[in-house]
Amino acid sequence: MPLTVDLPDELTDALTDEATRLGLSLPDYAARLLASARPDVGTVRTGAELVAYWQSEGLIDSRPDISDSSAYARQLREQAQRRGA
Repeated sequence: MPLTVDLPDELTDALTDEATRLGLSLPDYAARLLASARPDVGTVRTGAELVAYWQSEGLIDSRPDISDSSAYARQLREQAQRRGA
């Protein structure tokens, strides 16, 4: 299916350069980028599978500097509320 996307010139240039470096056309490179960014939602069916996926992606324990996740979440909410006020 044809799709037209208007991109800023600098992004088009960067994508074209990378496609050329890989020996691909810009449309082929863009299709590859989009396909790789697409979430594979069909494989995660349970909470345990989700946790296993997060572990495999290195997301579990990726922030050892956060010792209390509830307090950290509260702090982020408060910061966001102050920005919105």
